[in-house]
Amino acid sequence: MPGVGKTTLASKVYGKQIVSGHFDCCAWVPVSRSYKSEEILRTMLKQFYQSGLREFTTPPEIDAMGQNSLVHKLKEFLTQNRYLIVFDDVWTTSFWEFIKHALTRDGKDSRVIITTRSEQVAVFCKESPWDHIHWLQPLPEEKAWDLFCMKAFQRDFEGHCPPELKDVSLRIVQKCEGLPLAIVAISGILSMKNKVASEWKRFYDSLGSELQMRPGLTSISKIVLLSYYDLPYYIKSCFLYFGIVPEDYSINCGRLIRLWIAEGFIEEQRGKTLEEVAEEYLTEIIHRSLVQVSSKKPDGRVKTCRVHDVVREIILSKSMELNFCQVLGAENSSFDDITRRLSIHMDGNLDNVLERAKKSWIRSIFLFRVAKLPEKPLMSTLARNFMLLKTLDLEDAPLVQIHKEVGNLFHLRYLIVRRTKVKVIPKSIGKLHNLQTLDLKYCLVRELPSQISRLHKLRHLLAYNYDYGNFSLDSIKGVKMQGGIGCLKELQKLGLVEANYDAINLFKELKNLQKLRKLGISNFRTKNCRDLFNSIQNMKHLKFLAICSISEHEILDLDLIFVPPESLERLILCGRLKKLPSWIAQLRTLQDLHLHWSSLVDDPLHGLQALPNLLMLSLNEVCYGEQLSFKVGWFPKLKRLNLRSQSGLRSVIIEEGALTLLEELIIGPCQQLQEVPSGIRHLRKLTTLSFYLMPTKFLNRMLPDKGQDHWIVERIPTVQFGFWLQGLRYKVCAPGEFQNYASDLQFKDQ
Repeated sequence: MPGVGKTTLASKVYGKQIVSGHFDCCAWVPVSRSYKSEEILRTMLKQFYQSGLREFTTPPEIDAMGQNSLVHKLKEFLTQNRYLIVFDDVWTTSFWEFIKHALTRDGKDSRVIITTRSEQVAVFCKESPWDHIHWLQPLPEEKAWDLFCMKAFQRDFEGHCPPELKDVSLRIVQKCEGLPLAIVAISGILSMKNKVASEWKRFYDSLGSELQMRPGLTSISKIVLLSYYDLPYYIKSCFLYFGIVPEDYSINCGRLIRLWIAEGFIEEQRGKTLEEVAEEYLTEIIHRSLVQVSSKKPDGRVKTCRVHDVVREIILSKSMELNFCQVLGAENSSFDDITRRLSIHMDGNLDNVLERAKKSWIRSIFLFRVAKLPEKPLMSTLARNFMLLKTLDLEDAPLVQIHKEVGNLFHLRYLIVRRTKVKVIPKSIGKLHNLQTLDLKYCLVRELPSQISRLHKLRHLLAYNYDYGNFSLDSIKGVKMQGGIGCLKELQKLGLVEANYDAINLFKELKNLQKLRKLGISNFRTKNCRDLFNSIQNMKHLKFLAICSISEHEILDLDLIFVPPESLERLILCGRLKKLPSWIAQLRTLQDLHLHWSSLVDDPLHGLQALPNLLMLSLNEVCYGEQLSFKVGWFPKLKRLNLRSQSGLRSVIIEEGALTLLEELIIGPCQQLQEVPSGIRHLRKLTTLSFYLMPTKFLNRMLPDKGQDHWIVERIPTVQFGFWLQGLRYKVCAPGEFQNYASDLQFKDQ
């Protein structure tokens, strides 16, 4: 990313005599965004002639040469000499496409170094196995702290931080997140300030404005904004959108993409959905090193992402300048009337903020970490003061009711009340004819009004709840629909919908939803199998299918009459199976498979092990057997495995040569598992091993020093235990910390 030290590192290497002395000639060529080809070639030639170890005479005619003559002259010179050249800050692949024709690969050990912010450029320039990409990382915490102290306290304290400044200094260094440019620039300013904690705290609190106004810090903004200005016009707003979330906040990419679509940022492209285009936009921003990937899905796609704290400060300043978005916190509760988006991050009451915004031009409102809502009904206030509202994001807010006034927000395209205590969706929801996303996941809504069928532009209807503390089929909750769902022909995602409420008509109407990519059905019965198959057989784009049985006693006979779409990538089956459906093994595109409460008589692993593209497998109470065996060559591409069994499973055998690409293994709860699977030591790619709600006696086996099975897990980078403490507090920790909680464990007998 900008400021991470690419140019500094390259110049350190380039400037060392032990390096430059190895070559006959050297050149350092800065490449701007708007480079001129002839000037680049001319600069290279002049530097080569001037830097040569032997005496070279610079030809006087170089200044008058055209591009073809310069290329010819360069090739002629480089053919006879071993050279080192650095192209600093390359922005486009077209530069390398042009410049490589002027260089020679003649086996003389010449070297080319390129610095770039763009992953696309780096990959494009790698033309052979001998070309190496060095991904420069931010400084680790210890080195970042050392660099800060060396710069900030060199004059007064010989590079050591005084105790009274340590807390605020640590916060400043954490804000820099290992970015050398930010650390050096900020510590340089602080080195000239009085060494008083209150003054340093004021500097920290106003860092955003300091980055824009103080001469010593504007270099950071300029370098980041260069990347912003280089973005295509249609992506700039998408990048600025990262300013709405709090610092250190990783936003789910699906949520971000749906927001972009609701805002109208995404341009239609023939043959692609808006969601697919938006994902390409996000990939573009990530490849330009402006956004950091926080987590990935097993298939390698980005799951959550964030921006560096310093980059966020610059985004906020640019957003204020453009009236794009304003962030309100406890210390800043006033806003400009012409701002278009309002992101509220505060613990206090919102009454004053929302009442001051009468007849506002605001189009979007987001609540983050808001502890208390206004005493007046929120929807009434919003409908009265924010008539132009397009997006309303209330995820995690302390919301208990959506009032009927929500129907007056005629322009609303995006409504999210995920993880709130909302129980009822009012009938007035049917007035929101522009609504594209209705997100009710993990709230208490169990039935949707029939008026939902009027929302003909709806693309995402997400309604699903799961009680993670209850390991049974009853923990999965969907919503009842009252008919008319077949009118929602733009739907891309739907689930979970209960099948026991007028199931026959439900499946008839599902036939009309040909654009579905994701479908989830709960309260399913075997007698519905044929109806479901008839509904989805023409869904050519369906990638995700979840089927959850109505009870543990209902047997899902999915083998004979049910054939899923060939495009299926994710499959979730929750409920008892007579046998493993034979068609699962034929799903060549399947990447993610969940089998829960299947209660199979036979071990299902043999029927699944050859799936060619399976990346994730979750098995929960899948069979009655006491042993699961993973044999040599099985599951060749699997990256994540999750095993649960409350009863029955006593041992897991992993042979050497099985699960060769496994990166994450999650076990538990498995109350009868006797010992840590010794085959874990064969999993060379394993980076994360987690044990959840396992008996204390089992976990003690892996403790450092005294655990007899510690040798099995000691080389794995991340090992973690999850368990309940007194007062139903859930804790996740490393094995070394586990013994600290031994006296507070809720289930001492385990």
